[in-house]
Amino acid sequence: MTATVVDWVDVFTRDEYRNILMDSFRFCQEKQGLQIYGWVLMTNHVHLICSTSDKSGIAMVIKNIKSFTAMKLINAIVNNTKESRKGWMLDIIEKNGLQNKSNQRFQFWQHENHPILLDNDDLRFSQRLQYLHENPVRAGYVDLPQEWKYGSAIDFYTTNKGLLNLTG
Repeated sequence: MTATVVDWVDVFTRDEYRNILMDSFRFCQEKQGLQIYGWVLMTNHVHLICSTSDKSGIAMVIKNIKSFTAMKLINAIVNNTKESRKGWMLDIIEKNGLQNKSNQRFQFWQHENHPILLDNDDLRFSQRLQYLHENPVRAGYVDLPQEWKYGSAIDFYTTNKGLLNLTG
């Protein structure tokens, strides 16, 4: 599953914004049965290999995450006195919201999640996991996947533990 900020706005360049998303994932792991097998957070999108043990299903958990974090992130941007990009980001988020009749005013996340069903195919799972772990390398942020703090590569390639608990 991939969730992308509207117009690929680089929101997740600041810890306070990243932490809102990380805290939401942790909450959903504890309260909604979110199971994360691999993940990476980039500056404007997040990739998750995930499932849920919750009866409502993964689509509802992802909807809850996106809805909750959209409100929290917009509020954080509005109230961040140090945010030099505030006007620019809010203009884009509002423009996207006003173009979509299912929103009241703002739209933070693109509506599509780009889900890919992995089933029990170990090769496909490994390929997807490698793809998401290599995102920060392809973007030129790090030389090795495990050097990126905001992803699960550290859990797979080192003996260290990353920021989120993984299933499996």
